[in-house]
Amino acid sequence: MTKIKKFKVVPYLPEKLNPLMKIVRNMWWVWNFEAIELFKRLDVELWRETHQNPLKLLGAVSQKTLDEAAETESFIAHMQKVEKELDWHLTRKTWFDENLSEMHGGQIAYFSAEFGIHESLPIYSGGLGVLAGDHLKSASELGLPFNGVGLLYRLGYFQQYLNLDGWQNERFPETDFHNIPVSLVKNDTGEPLILSVEFPGREVYFQIWQVLVGKAVLYLMDTNIDRNSAEDRMITDQLYGGDNEMRIKQEMILGIGGVRTLNALGKNITVYHINEGHAAFLSLERIRLMMESSRISFREAMLFVTASNVFTTHTPVPAGNDRFDPEMLRKYFGHYIGRLGLNEDDFLALGRENPLDKKETFCMTVLAIKTSAGCNGVSRLHGHVSRNMWKNIWPSLPVHEVPIGHITNGIQILSWTSDEMMRLFNRYLGPRWIDNPADNSIWKNIDAIPDSELWRCRERLRERLVAFARRRLREQLLARGVSPKEAELANSVLDPDALTIGFARRFATYKRANLILRDIEKLTALLHDRERPMQIIFSGKAHPRDNMGKELIKQIIHITNDERFRNKIVFLEDYDINIARYLVQGVDVWLNTPIRPKEASGTSGMKVLPNGGLNISVLDGWWDEAYNTKNGWAIGKGEEYSDHGYQDEVESFSLYNILENEVKDVFYNRGVDGLPREWLSIIRESMKSIVPEFNTNRMVKDYTEKYYKSAHCNYKKFGENNFEKSRSMTKWKDTMRGKWKGVYVKDILFDEKQEITVSSRVIVRAEIALGSLSQNDVNVELYFGALNQHQEITDGVAMPMRLHSETASGSLIFEGQMLCLRAGQFGFTVRIIPHHEYMIRKFDPDLAITWA
Repeated sequence: MTKIKKFKVVPYLPEKLNPLMKIVRNMWWVWNFEAIELFKRLDVELWRETHQNPLKLLGAVSQKTLDEAAETESFIAHMQKVEKELDWHLTRKTWFDENLSEMHGGQIAYFSAEFGIHESLPIYSGGLGVLAGDHLKSASELGLPFNGVGLLYRLGYFQQYLNLDGWQNERFPETDFHNIPVSLVKNDTGEPLILSVEFPGREVYFQIWQVLVGKAVLYLMDTNIDRNSAEDRMITDQLYGGDNEMRIKQEMILGIGGVRTLNALGKNITVYHINEGHAAFLSLERIRLMMESSRISFREAMLFVTASNVFTTHTPVPAGNDRFDPEMLRKYFGHYIGRLGLNEDDFLALGRENPLDKKETFCMTVLAIKTSAGCNGVSRLHGHVSRNMWKNIWPSLPVHEVPIGHITNGIQILSWTSDEMMRLFNRYLGPRWIDNPADNSIWKNIDAIPDSELWRCRERLRERLVAFARRRLREQLLARGVSPKEAELANSVLDPDALTIGFARRFATYKRANLILRDIEKLTALLHDRERPMQIIFSGKAHPRDNMGKELIKQIIHITNDERFRNKIVFLEDYDINIARYLVQGVDVWLNTPIRPKEASGTSGMKVLPNGGLNISVLDGWWDEAYNTKNGWAIGKGEEYSDHGYQDEVESFSLYNILENEVKDVFYNRGVDGLPREWLSIIRESMKSIVPEFNTNRMVKDYTEKYYKSAHCNYKKFGENNFEKSRSMTKWKDTMRGKWKGVYVKDILFDEKQEITVSSRVIVRAEIALGSLSQNDVNVELYFGALNQHQEITDGVAMPMRLHSETASGSLIFEGQMLCLRAGQFGFTVRIIPHHEYMIRKFDPDLAITWA
């Protein structure tokens, strides 16, 4: 084979334009309106052709254009303004600086299998990745010392194309790492920093790429290097590609390799955030390192690691949580188990809900929950669903007390707001909205925007979406092999003045993309109403192995080929951030029709809000807590059905009714000046009630205050004095397990009146036997609440009981009281919970709870 020497060609910039490269190399530009306008000034058509990738733009634009820009006074002034804004963003005093002095000196690591920062960095598949990207951006906005950790996929996630029959096919174009804003991390000698992870019988090596995202840094690992075998070079080829064995390989690189990366870079990480279970192996690596470096036991190290881990679960469907057969774990972790000081059964128990069930598979979500003091779902409803899903980890707890909370997702508003709407906000809200999107008082000024300006902005955005959809449809029809004459018909699809509905997301069956297509006759009537026309734009991908999802796409394509719908329904192929941006900015209504409660949160509908779009949604995920009856429309009232066919029938009828009798009426009810004032009032209510709450600045603040701060303090507390508290706590837990069988409730003492009046206080005493344990080792609680038809306490409340006295036999009498605030049938009981001042969560899955 011919020996090929490699070299890299970079754009030649006139010296005056050197700041451009500094701006390009930091993905802060993604959410800065002025920076994007600067790139467009060089060549707006080329900006589109290079898929909004400024690095590609600089490499493709003519030298003449660059030379002219360097001599254009207004361009230089614009560039200097953007550079000054970037410098200010990187050096200003932030919310973190002003409010979290106790966390200074530590850093946060955020592990995720995908990051959707911008379409020019194709390492995301959908909502999980886009959320991770927005998390990074807001962490930078708030000034958190933040490090993202992920994988740099050579082939990314697949690109979608459809054949003439509408069947989804996939292509995997190779990402040109030299035309994306990543830089290779070098060691002290200037060579690429190479690290490794032990696999069965070999080492798998990886290099590390760095991405600047404002003040945050994202580190991406890549196994496609010469030191690896051809098989191992493929580990970081595709996001969610391959079989279960490929998945465990990727997750070992992500979790174990990610920890090694941060250590090699000298990062003082005090908080580790596991975003979905893919990265949970990081807990094992952290434990191993602590055991070897500090000569502490597995249990001592696990306590320390758990105290400083945070875990976010995103999947309300059991099948969506990665599980591996025990044999797979033995193959890939056989060498690792001994280094943790565990036997095989104890190791596998870390990933099992029931540690004693040797037939249970090893679940990454269970590992993450057991090794993270802070656990949360991504909406209020999803927190409830998650507590039900994982209640078996705490078999003796009532479901509502399972220690999984929630932090509702948001969006990074600047990344998704259109240029036109930004100008309106700057004019009427003032500049503070950019830095304080979670300030409710700012968004009240939406009322100051004149109706005429708000509606003109909405019309421009819809017109731009229609133009984009026509252009994309023409391109995809030609790619499918239709004649140029037939492809020209794309130029007449959609009406820039018609009510436009958008549906775009992953084509999983539970998301029910075809619900609106259930009754074709009703749909035809809705779309072809001469006075009140309606149109729908679909987009989205099905997983390559999800044939049912592909069938949904095929069904939609067949409908678009029907003469009745050719100009009314459009499907845009290869859904990505760029298509999403046009859709969320241009549609009037965003449609969301999942089977409740299978949508953990969903963020696509949030993205239409700052652009003046409205939501029609099932009361699932985030909409369950955002909807207030005046800021959009709800399908149903939160019902859940066992018969999904019946559910589809009921909810499709509800959807058609909402569209016909509410949405259309309000949208087309125009005043003499042509303005739909009632529609505009709903837009204002939607913005005021939802935008300040459902954004990632609020979300990241919540993570910081609820989880990061305590994880950081735990890291310091449990690590000081050679892990003194970790050792003490572990010893105490061993004692509790050995002596807990002597703990029980001997008797409950209660004045058993048959009737108690409202507002009365009821005194309860319990005689407690603690065996050889001390009263300081336990909390005794009175647990009470309303009784259901099965005479079980529902949503009980726990109140502490205080030591009252000691009996002659050595038992202890504890006393508590209940305040009866309403009438009804109630019950109570008493429970004893292990307690230590160093406990990192009230209910430790390793310790038992005794109930009366």
